[in-house]
Amino acid sequence: MSTILITGASGMIGQYLTSSLLHKKHRVFAVDSKTNDFIGKDSNYSFTQCDINDKRAICNIMESNHIDVVVHLANSVDNDIDSLVTDAEIKKSKVTDKYIYSAADKCGVGCFILLSTTEVYGLQKGREPIRETIAEKAITNYSVMKLNSEKLMEKAFKKSSTIPVVARVAPIYDAEHTDNLHSHVFDHKENVGYVFGEGDYGFTFCCVFNLIDFINGIISVPQGKYSGVYNVCDSRQLNANEIIQYEKDRHRIGAVIRRSPGSEKAMLFNKGKMRTDYRYFDPTITYNNWSFDNTRAKRIAPMRWNLSNTK
Repeated sequence: MSTILITGASGMIGQYLTSSLLHKKHRVFAVDSKTNDFIGKDSNYSFTQCDINDKRAICNIMESNHIDVVVHLANSVDNDIDSLVTDAEIKKSKVTDKYIYSAADKCGVGCFILLSTTEVYGLQKGREPIRETIAEKAITNYSVMKLNSEKLMEKAFKKSSTIPVVARVAPIYDAEHTDNLHSHVFDHKENVGYVFGEGDYGFTFCCVFNLIDFINGIISVPQGKYSGVYNVCDSRQLNANEIIQYEKDRHRIGAVIRRSPGSEKAMLFNKGKMRTDYRYFDPTITYNNWSFDNTRAKRIAPMRWNLSNTK
C-alpha cells in the first residue's frame, strides 16, 4: 500500500484516480478547491479543501505524512480548469510550480507524476509517430504552460531523490465526456457536423482509463523503475467517421455535411482562438500529424481502453 497525494482531486481525472486507488487499498490525501463524493466514505481517504496555491495547507500534508507519490492533476484542462487558458492560468500554474516541487523534494517524496499534454509537440508534419524525443513546439497557451511546468520539474529534481514522471496525455474522453472528440468534427459557426471526403483521416485521443492504468502502473512498481517523459494515449487513432457515428448514436450531433478534401486549406485559420482555447480545433490543420508513439507507456500499462469499450 502506498500513500499518495492527489492535487485537483475533485476533477474528472482526479475522481477516477481516487476511486481506483482506494479500490486498491492505497492511502489517499486529496486536495481541491471543490468538494467531492468521496469525503467521509473511506477511512483511507483524507480531503483538504483549499486552493492549489495554499502553500501552507499543501506543504503541511507533505510534512505531516510520508507521501510516496504526488500525482499533480491540478491546473489541467480535462480535469479542473476551463478550456480557455489565459495569462491568469499560466501565472497561477507558475506559482504552484515554484513551491510544490521544492516541497516534494524537501519532504522526501518518492515519485512526482505531472499531468502534461501532447500539445507541447505543436503542429507536426509527416507521418512518423511522434516520439518523446522530438523537439517541442509549444504554441498554445496551455502547451506553453505545461512545458514550463515540465522544465521546472526537471530542474527541481535534477539532484533530488524524488523521481519525476511526465505524462504527456492526448485529449481525454470517456463514454459521456466527448467534448474533445466532438470539437474535431463539428463546425460551431455553421452549427453542423462535418467530414472531409470519406472521413477516414484520424486523430489521437486518450481514454481516461488508459491514463488511470498508467498512473497505477507507476505507483505499483518500486520507485525509480520508471522515470522521464511518456506519451499516454490510445493505441489506435479514431477517424472522423467513427467520432461522427458515436456522437450520432448518442444524439449529440445532428446534420453532417461532407466537404471536399483540400477545401480545408481555404478555410479561415483562427490563430488567436487556437492559442487560448484548448478545445478549439481549426479545420485547416486536419491533415497534420496526430499520431503519437505510446510504446514507452505501454510497457507500464496495456492501453487497452478505446471508444468501443470505454465506460
